[in-house]
Amino acid sequence: MELTGYLDFWFQEVPIVERVERFARLDIRRLDVWLWRERPMADLYAECQRHGCILNSTFDPLLGNLVDAADHARCLDAWAESLEIAGRFQIPYLFVFSNQVEVRPNGEEWIAPLSRDYTPGQMYANLLEGLARVLELAEKTKVTLWFEALNTFHIHGGVFIHSHEQAADTVRRLDHPQLRLAFDCYHQQRTAGNLIYGLEAYQGLYPTVHIGDVPTRQEPGTGEINFRNIAAKLRELGFDGLLGMEFSPSETEELALKRVKEIFEL
Repeated sequence: MELTGYLDFWFQEVPIVERVERFARLDIRRLDVWLWRERPMADLYAECQRHGCILNSTFDPLLGNLVDAADHARCLDAWAESLEIAGRFQIPYLFVFSNQVEVRPNGEEWIAPLSRDYTPGQMYANLLEGLARVLELAEKTKVTLWFEALNTFHIHGGVFIHSHEQAADTVRRLDHPQLRLAFDCYHQQRTAGNLIYGLEAYQGLYPTVHIGDVPTRQEPGTGEINFRNIAAKLRELGFDGLLGMEFSPSETEELALKRVKEIFEL
């Protein structure tokens, strides 16, 4: 297993470009960043090159609602831009969600409005059709899409794909080598739980597991998730993928990293 570090969550006392060096000092070489349109991607890429790191993943804040057929043209335009960015900065993974999330002035996260009311069946059909078209674009690249379920606890307005069961079903139905499942312990615990079950049931679908604890989205051992059991299950399953440290350290980054390494025996 290899750790990846989230630039948005760690070392927040310094500008985001300077965080690359801080991660490199901890020997974390795969770095993830949210919201590529809002980040100095060229500067981040150059800094990663300087310190022997890579930009591992990102996503577009304007990716659109794949569950809304009327939004598909905008989705495809946005995805063409995201795939171009990924190629330019050698980013191997892009996240994909069923809905676009918007942040309101008060800081709350809401799903972007749909063009009209759809039944759940219609939304799922729209999602499968739209995601298949996105994958046609991805086929022209080396980028892999990570499909992630988002929680309904602090993301308001009706996230359509909000459990790993739904996300895994989507990945299985489309059965495409460039579409994989992102297993996020924080989101799954917030919405549905069943973490051990999910790790077993969806084995082989997920190349990455995110390890933020609940409720504070800090490092493993600070909340209600039994990450020692999670770690043991991953070892039992022979998981050798990426562990995404998509959480805010409760104290120092060094201490958070130490706790992760102890729990996952790294």
